[in-house]
Amino acid sequence: MKMNRKQFVKAGAVAAAGFPAIARARGLNERLQVAFVGVGGKGRTHTVESHKAGLQCVAFADVDMRAWHNVISKDGWRDATGHTDWREMFNQQYRDIDVLFVATPDHSHFAPSMTAVSLGIHCYTEKPLTWSVREAQLLTKAYEKKRDVVTQMGNQGHAMNGWRSAYELVKGGAIGEVKEFHTWTNRPIWPQGGEMPDYTSSVPDYLNWDAWIGSAAARPFAGPTEDSPRAKDGTPRGPYHPFNWRGVVDFGSGALGDMACHTTDGIYAIMNPGYAASAEPLEMTGPVTDQYPAGMVVKNTYRATKDRPGFATYWYEGKDDAGNPFMPEEPEELTRDGLRLPRTGNLIIGSAGKMLVEGDYWNSPRVIPETKRREFGRPEVLLERSPGHHEEFFMACRGEKPREFSQSNFSYSGPMTANIQLGNLCARAGKKLELNEAGEIVSDPKINELAWREPREGWGPLKSVV
Repeated sequence: MKMNRKQFVKAGAVAAAGFPAIARARGLNERLQVAFVGVGGKGRTHTVESHKAGLQCVAFADVDMRAWHNVISKDGWRDATGHTDWREMFNQQYRDIDVLFVATPDHSHFAPSMTAVSLGIHCYTEKPLTWSVREAQLLTKAYEKKRDVVTQMGNQGHAMNGWRSAYELVKGGAIGEVKEFHTWTNRPIWPQGGEMPDYTSSVPDYLNWDAWIGSAAARPFAGPTEDSPRAKDGTPRGPYHPFNWRGVVDFGSGALGDMACHTTDGIYAIMNPGYAASAEPLEMTGPVTDQYPAGMVVKNTYRATKDRPGFATYWYEGKDDAGNPFMPEEPEELTRDGLRLPRTGNLIIGSAGKMLVEGDYWNSPRVIPETKRREFGRPEVLLERSPGHHEEFFMACRGEKPREFSQSNFSYSGPMTANIQLGNLCARAGKKLELNEAGEIVSDPKINELAWREPREGWGPLKSVV
C-alpha cells in the first residue's frame, strides 16, 4: 500500500534514518562474515550451508539458548558471539557482518531484515518474507533502493527445475492460455481454529520470552501440558514455542503463509502477475480468532496484461467441519488414466488443456491425460538452471554473479509474499477485498490498516546503530 513520509518513517524504514555507511571492501578471495538471527529449526540448515560454503560466523542471536550449539559446535565458529536479542547483536557487531540469515517466527522477520538491508548487509530471510502485506512492500522498496545488497527468501524450490519445466510447457503452448491455478496443501499440521490459552507457565531459564514476542503485542508465556500435541520424538509442544506459533495470528501466517511461498511459487514465476485485483475467502471453517481457521479456500483474481489474459488462483488448506480435506475436484483427464490428485500440488487449467504439478516444490509437472502429454512431447528449454538455492545467493554475495542471480530476491519474493498475505488479510476481514494496481484496498480502505501492525515499542527496525 502507498504510504506518506510520516507513515514510512513510522514503519521503521531505516534506510532514511541516517545509518553510517559500511565499507564493503572484501575481495572475492576473502571470507564473507556471516551472522544469524535464529539458529534452531530451519536456521540450523543455514548454519550448515554457510559453514560448508566457507563463511566465517562472527555473531548469532537466538532466543532459545538450547539452539546455540548449532553454531559454536562448528569448527572455526567457536568464538562467534551469542545473543538472545538480535538488537544487541546489531548494536555491538553490525560493522563485522557481511551476510545475515533470518530464520525466526514470521512476525520477527521484518525488523532484522529491514535493518540489515538498510545497512548494506546481504540478507537471506526465511519464508514467508514478512508477516504482513505492508512489511513485504517496504522490504521490496528498501532492496530496490540499496543496489549493492544481495537478498534471498527461503523458498528453496525456486532453485529447482520443476517450475522451470512448467514454465517451458506453458510458454510452449502445451495447455493454451492459462485461466486458473488450483493449489492445495496437507497443512496445517499444527493447531488452527483455537483460542488463546487460558493458562500461563513459568518461562524456562533458557528462553528469552520478551525477545521471542518481539514486535508483537506482549502476552504471557504458555508451555506444554499433558494434553499438548507432541513432536515426532514424543516431546510435547506448547501453544507457541518452538513450532505451534504458525497457526497463531499474532506470530504466524497459518498454512497459507507457511506453504504458499513453495506451492504457489511457480504461479509468480510463470505469470508475473503484479498485485491481485481481488482476494476473497470462499470457504472458512470459522472466523479468524487467536488462530487462523482449521480450513479455508481463498480465491485471488489477477488483471490481464499486454502479454496474457487475466486469471484466477484458488488456495485450499486444512479440512472442512466434517474432516474432509479442502481440495479441488478430481479432473476427468486424471481419472481417465486411473489416477487421483496427490495430497499436495497444483492443477493448472488452460484454454486448451490441463497440467498437474505434484508436491510442494513444483515436482514433476506434466500435461494430462497421458495421451496428450506424449503427443506434446518435451518443451524447448528456455531458462537457465540454478546451481542451488544457497549457492546462487553466496555467488551473488561474493560478486561472482550479479545480485539478481539470487533469483528469489526481495524484488521477486516481496510482491509474492504481499499477495499471499492478502489471502490471510481477506480471511481476517471475513470478506472479499478489491485492490487497485498499486496494491491499495479500495473496496474498504479501513482494511488497509490490517495490512500493517505497529511494532511493539523498541522492536521495529533499528533506527540507529552505535
